[in-house]
Amino acid sequence: MASSADHDDHALARVPQASRFHWFSVATQRFGQLSTLASFLIGAALGFGMTFWNAVLAITLGAVILEVLTIFTGIAGQREGLSTSLLARWTGFGATGSSLIGLAISVSAVGWFGIQNAVSADGLVRLVGGLPSWAWALIVGLVITAVVVRGVGSMAWAAYVTVPAFLVMSGWSIAVELSRHDLGALTSAQPAGPPLSLLQGTTLVAGGFIVGAVITPDMSRFNRSSGDVIKQTVVGITLGEYVIGLIGVLLALALRTNDVIAIVTSTSGFLGTLIIVAATIKVNDWNLYAASLGVVNFADRAFGRRLNRAVVTVVVGVAGSVLGAAGVLDGFTGFLNLLGVLFPPVAGIMVAEYFVARTWRPLLDETRPAGTLPDSAPAWVPAGLIAWVVAAVVGKYVDWGLPSINSVVVAFALYLGAARLGLVRGVGTAPTHQGGPSAAPAVQAAPATEQPSA
Repeated sequence: MASSADHDDHALARVPQASRFHWFSVATQRFGQLSTLASFLIGAALGFGMTFWNAVLAITLGAVILEVLTIFTGIAGQREGLSTSLLARWTGFGATGSSLIGLAISVSAVGWFGIQNAVSADGLVRLVGGLPSWAWALIVGLVITAVVVRGVGSMAWAAYVTVPAFLVMSGWSIAVELSRHDLGALTSAQPAGPPLSLLQGTTLVAGGFIVGAVITPDMSRFNRSSGDVIKQTVVGITLGEYVIGLIGVLLALALRTNDVIAIVTSTSGFLGTLIIVAATIKVNDWNLYAASLGVVNFADRAFGRRLNRAVVTVVVGVAGSVLGAAGVLDGFTGFLNLLGVLFPPVAGIMVAEYFVARTWRPLLDETRPAGTLPDSAPAWVPAGLIAWVVAAVVGKYVDWGLPSINSVVVAFALYLGAARLGLVRGVGTAPTHQGGPSAAPAVQAAPATEQPSA
């Protein structure tokens, strides 16, 4: 799998069929996003407050919700060959609205990129030592930056190495711990912590990856067919949620605690080190990748500058690594969590526009065979932006049901209602800068800002 010219990865263009990959390559990366230490934590939280079989049901419901949402957003990205923020120009947000989405994704992603680097660095200090935490954070961040600079092709090879390594090494340490307990007794054991309802458990599972579902087009634009998107989603999410999530549940029931990460990473200094590094690389590379795409789209609309994605990646990666190493980002976790409320409604609006309202779908259909983009996009789509804000408020303040899913459904319904009333229309026109990386300067000036989402 080779990166596109100049490693730009078609950041402002459609991905041509010749640059797309076998579904298994993309599925490996999707599974890598889900088979992480964070998934162990979610499973442990379920096992600390639920019985095994109730946890299985919560994982099942959460996985189904994620798969449905991911498949719809993924198919839209695959058909058009466009990233999330670029596709949003013609799916309910307009050029300026899509640039705001790209900026929000970027800010969130670069924040989590730096924070996760810092967390892995703390683990490396305990297991290896030799360097202070900030130095380890810089090293890990720069390694990931080097991988992401070369694009999805390089990230796929990283996943081929880190995903099996993480599963084998963490699996061995988990097997050692679980071998001391009777599996039948664990499946019938009562949880040690405060009880969680089925609704709360499902919310944990669905909410844990909802942002990943929203930005699926960033990944699925490299798929060759809609069937490949479905296969990659079912395999990646199902295996990721069940394999890692249920192991976390069993560990929590066995150890009577939700602090299972120590078990996964403390079997030995060397093994624990490899587990931490593998886990960080295979999830944090997509944070950085999403950040670079968001910045490129934002700069294109806000400043009329076509930035090279590889250059953006270097700037964002270094900035995120430095900020994480300095501990600056630790004070922004509340803000980053708040940004997370903004993302689920985006998926509802994009799906409503692309598959049902289809206001700008003919423009995409007409230009798709030639591999070009429509000559222009609406500058603003007020109905989409209003639906986005209202749905985000619902997701934030309405406690009934699943907050993230509530916001998706509200956004979907509001947008379709506006479409049926003839209120979905563009305001202003934004010309599209056509062409792939060859149309842009080979080495563009670095962006002034950085950013994405965990």
